[in-house]
Amino acid sequence: MKRILGVLAVGVLASGLVAAPAGASSVTSDPLVSSQTVAVEVAAFWLGNGGANLKNATPYNVQTAVDEVISGGGVSPDTKPGSVSPVLPTSSGSANGKVPTASGKVFFVGADGQPHWCTGSAVQSQYRNLVATAGHCMYDTQRVDATLDKWVFVPGYADGTTPKGLYVGKLGFGHYDFRTYRDYDRDYAFATVYSGVVSSASGELSNFGRLVDNVGGQGVAWNQPLNSQVDVFGYPAGPHPDGQRPYTGETIESSSGHTATAMVPSLKAEQFTAVDSSFTGEGALGSSWLLHYDKGSGRGYLNGLTVSVADTDGNLRYDTSLSPYFDGELGAIYQAAAASWSGSLLPG
Repeated sequence: MKRILGVLAVGVLASGLVAAPAGASSVTSDPLVSSQTVAVEVAAFWLGNGGANLKNATPYNVQTAVDEVISGGGVSPDTKPGSVSPVLPTSSGSANGKVPTASGKVFFVGADGQPHWCTGSAVQSQYRNLVATAGHCMYDTQRVDATLDKWVFVPGYADGTTPKGLYVGKLGFGHYDFRTYRDYDRDYAFATVYSGVVSSASGELSNFGRLVDNVGGQGVAWNQPLNSQVDVFGYPAGPHPDGQRPYTGETIESSSGHTATAMVPSLKAEQFTAVDSSFTGEGALGSSWLLHYDKGSGRGYLNGLTVSVADTDGNLRYDTSLSPYFDGELGAIYQAAAASWSGSLLPG
C-alpha cells in the first residue's frame, strides 16, 4: 500500500538547520531497548569477551540483491529542496582524506538469533545522537511489528575494533508505510543512540561521550535534483554472482557516480534512485550516499541509503546500488528523529 501525503520542505542545500516538512502521519517510532538497564546489557553483549560477538557477526543477507531494474519511474521532488548542514567533531578526530569518520557498522541480532551487521552513518541532529541506515537494517522484515534485537552503532569499525566507542540504539524512527506495509520506496530509518561506551581490559564499561561530538555528523538533504553526483561509503562483503569476493567487509570502501531514477518490480518500488557502484549487497546495506562530499573534512549531505544492489548488464558482477528517493517525507522523519533526546548510557 502506498499513500501520497502533502508535505512542506523549506530551505536549500547548505542552508543549515531548516524547518522540517510537515507529514507527521508518516512518522513511526519504536523503542530499540525496553529500558536503560537492558541497554547496558546490550553494550556488554557486544563488548564482552574481547568483542567476540562483533568479530563473529556476519553481513546481513536479507534483501541484498534484485534481479531487474527498470530505468525511469515516478521520482520527482514533492516540494522545495531542504537540507541540514554537516558538522565536524568537537573532540579530536578528522577525516583521512578517503573515508568519512561518521561512517561505521550497525550491529544487531537477526530473526535467526545470530549477530549480523549493516552499514550506518552518524548524521547531525539537535542532540548529536543520530544514526541513519536502511529501514530493513532496523525493522525486522522477517517478523511482524519487530525491530532487530541488540541494535548498536560502531563508527569507524575496522578489523574488530571500536576506535570511537559503541553506541546502543534507544529509539528508532521510520516511515509508517515501510513498518506496516513493507513499502520499499520508504526503506530508510534513523535511530537515536545513547552516548558511547568503551570497555577496559577487565571488561568494565565507561562513558565515551556523544556520537556526533566524537565523529562529526553528515548533513541530510531531500528533494534534490536528479542526476547528481554522490559518493557512496559502506562495508561491502558478499560475493558477486560469479563468486568473486573483491571486498572483505572489514574496512570501509567508497565508490562514486551520478543518480538516476529507477523502478524495481520485485520490490514493487516505483520511486528508487540508482547509482553506478561495484559494491556487493551483503554488508553494503545502509551505505551512505553523500552529495557534495568534501574529502578534506569527510563531510557531505546524506541523500540516499543503499537498500539493495543489482547486476544490470548480466555479466555476473553487481554494478548498481539502489536507494529510495529522499523526498519531503524523508525530511519529516529525519526531523522527528533529530529532535529526540537519548542521554548517557552510564551514570556520571
